[in-house]
Amino acid sequence: MSDTDDPDRCTLCGQRLAATAVDTGDGNAFCGTGCRDIHRELGDADGRTDPAPDSRPPRPDPGPTAGIERAFFRIDGMYSATCEAFLESVAEKRDGVVAAAASYITETVRIDYDPDVVPPSALEEALTTLGYTAYRRSDAESATDGSEGASRRSRELQGVRKRRDETFLGLRYAAGLLFGAFLLIPYVSIIYPAQLARVFEPWFLEGFTGAFRLEGAGGFLFLRVYLILTGVVLFFTGMPVLRGAYVGLRTRRPTTDVLVAAAALGAFLYSTFAVFAGRFDVYYDLTVVIAASVTAAAFYEAAIKKRALGRLTDLTVSQVDTARMYGSEGTREVPIEDVTGGDEVIVREGERVPIGGTLEESECIVNEAVVTGESLPVRKRDGDRIVAGAIVTDGAAVVRADERPVGGIDRLTAAIWDLQSADHGDHRYADRLATRLVPLVCGAAVVAGLAVAVGGGAAAGVLAGLSTLFLVSPWAIGLAVPLSVASSLEAALDRGIVVFDETVFERLRGIDVVVFDKTGTLTTGEMAVVDADAPSAALAAAVAVERRAAHPVARAIVEAFGPTGGTDGDADDADRRHSVDGTRTAAGNAEIETEGFESHGTGVEGTVDGERTLVGTLDLFVDRGWHVDEGIRSRVEAVRGTGQVPVVLGREGTAEGVVVVGDTPRDDWRETVSKLTDRGIEVVVLTGDHDDATAFLRDNEGISRVFAGVTPPAKAEAVRRLGADRRVAMVGDGTNDAMALSVADLGLSLGSGTAMAADAADVAILEDDIRSVEAAFDLARAAGRRLERNVALAVSYNAIVMPLALAGLLNPVFAMGAAVLTGGVLVANARRELGSTAGGPERR
Repeated sequence: MSDTDDPDRCTLCGQRLAATAVDTGDGNAFCGTGCRDIHRELGDADGRTDPAPDSRPPRPDPGPTAGIERAFFRIDGMYSATCEAFLESVAEKRDGVVAAAASYITETVRIDYDPDVVPPSALEEALTTLGYTAYRRSDAESATDGSEGASRRSRELQGVRKRRDETFLGLRYAAGLLFGAFLLIPYVSIIYPAQLARVFEPWFLEGFTGAFRLEGAGGFLFLRVYLILTGVVLFFTGMPVLRGAYVGLRTRRPTTDVLVAAAALGAFLYSTFAVFAGRFDVYYDLTVVIAASVTAAAFYEAAIKKRALGRLTDLTVSQVDTARMYGSEGTREVPIEDVTGGDEVIVREGERVPIGGTLEESECIVNEAVVTGESLPVRKRDGDRIVAGAIVTDGAAVVRADERPVGGIDRLTAAIWDLQSADHGDHRYADRLATRLVPLVCGAAVVAGLAVAVGGGAAAGVLAGLSTLFLVSPWAIGLAVPLSVASSLEAALDRGIVVFDETVFERLRGIDVVVFDKTGTLTTGEMAVVDADAPSAALAAAVAVERRAAHPVARAIVEAFGPTGGTDGDADDADRRHSVDGTRTAAGNAEIETEGFESHGTGVEGTVDGERTLVGTLDLFVDRGWHVDEGIRSRVEAVRGTGQVPVVLGREGTAEGVVVVGDTPRDDWRETVSKLTDRGIEVVVLTGDHDDATAFLRDNEGISRVFAGVTPPAKAEAVRRLGADRRVAMVGDGTNDAMALSVADLGLSLGSGTAMAADAADVAILEDDIRSVEAAFDLARAAGRRLERNVALAVSYNAIVMPLALAGLLNPVFAMGAAVLTGGVLVANARRELGSTAGGPERR
């Protein structure tokens, strides 16, 4: 069964078919051999059944229907699946809203709406509620207040609104610290000693016996002061927790916030009722400590995330905002949205093509790797199609814009947002635990209250129910989680790995398949000389000529054999083989002048030291009538079969040797693949390169499948099909990988990658080191153990106070001691070094 019923579109990826389409004769047609091979090996996705409805990565949404528009909003304050459900319900209640989808993993809400009924500004206002802050993702630039980040994600998350939200969290933390310290002074100096004097009778506590009383005017003064100041800490400092609890209860998806709020509110209300009843056991201090400590942990987590985002500013920007338009009035720069169909845009050497179109009256060489994944530069001539996002590496381009000019980068951005907004997050480990614990805590409070009320009256029953909330509720889980998450994020950052949300470690631990892009991921992504068989004098002459060219192949030859190299150029010509693996090799130590330089499109020519020198393709040598012996011809044909570039060079009418240029594999790629397979993880490779360039990958026994000639939409569909019944991680570096990074259960972008790849990924590896992929798995495993240990330690508080309460010995001193002890243990465990259990070198 085909994925599309349109005969003019590819069965797999849905792209419009071209003249090079592959028809398999069974009713399916494909835009290339890559799509055909994926469909053949991975099957028809429509015929698959998933073990769970939400386990399959989402497909790109087909888009809104006619008359309906789509808007994407970034939401500050989303952190759980509960937030997703709440914000979707808020949006869907608005008149004019057709559909809404939210993802807390990407902090994105997608809304389809009728613009005649509700404007985007009204939707933004509706979503800005209960501490959530919404703004259009398309407004990321205007939200930065002049600050610039390399990727759209960093621009959004370092913008004015985000900084304002983080500043407000800092104020909450400061208020909790200030008022908390003030409130605890009377407790430490008077109330705690007085409480201990009621239990023990040592001589140094005799003076505190009866020192604290709540009868009469003194009691009401105490109530007024502590009710107000504790209320500030609870309802201002602890507002994010209370909001999360409210949202969790409203959506019937309780989180750890409900456990924290139950304990803090229970202690606050119990203390207030106790003062009115003239009781001595008031727990305002516990309310203060719970609210302030949990907020402090959240502040620490936010600070680590902010530091991580600050490390993204070195990523390459792949988006073009302006175009140099040519018209009757000359050349002028205009915003890309002002370019219309038929307009001519000039792109100079070294610049990125802003919009897709047709090359007019010019010839150039472009690098399309960022969009297509093809590692070798492509020569474009008059009338050829040129894709947005490609870089002009040689010459200049005059591009006539398509009738509906939309930047290829912009199209990918919209597709990524569609995928991200459909990427619903699973409940975190602690929240899943909270879902089971909240009914037990509430049930215990009700049972205790009713049981006491039967024999002791309503007032006693209320106090018993409230005390049960802060005795039984494992509120310290709400402290354990942000502490563990923040310290794990920090440990990852110290290893050059930026993790964008706390679910990443949990998702990494469940990965079954890792899909690698080839160009720039398993390879360096840069043209380099991989072999040379030519006399040193010929190489020196070739360097002199190629120095005048701007082609990537020319730069590779100059880099390898130029005068800055490390070996002596006076080597005997009999030693024709030149080592290029790991050391720079020079054919000469002085620059040689070139006269009569000519560029032939497929090579260059010039006179060096009185000798005519030609460097280029075999066809160029034949066309120019130069002699080429059979040995060189055979060498060229053999190299062509590997997907690399054979460059022939010669002097005075005779070809003298061959230099092989190509995209070289990374040094540690085999080790990384081997370690992943040792974990039981299947490794798959997707590449936009030709099949010839993947031979070295097919020979590796650790790689189960290699798909070549794969377009960006086909990469995303391949990941989706691989993820039909398994969890898939995608590792890439280019804009062409962005859709696949988004559709995968987990996306990892390498440090050499583009800003769009980082935007689409869940993990950004800052160092251009493929070993960090395996290190991320090690960190995830260690972080999981740390979190589970911290959650288990969080119940230490309950293990101490519940037996004391049953024995009738509980008082504020022991409760506070249990809280402080539990907090100290959690902090100590969270700060333990992960290095002993997580691989990868430290990078500070």
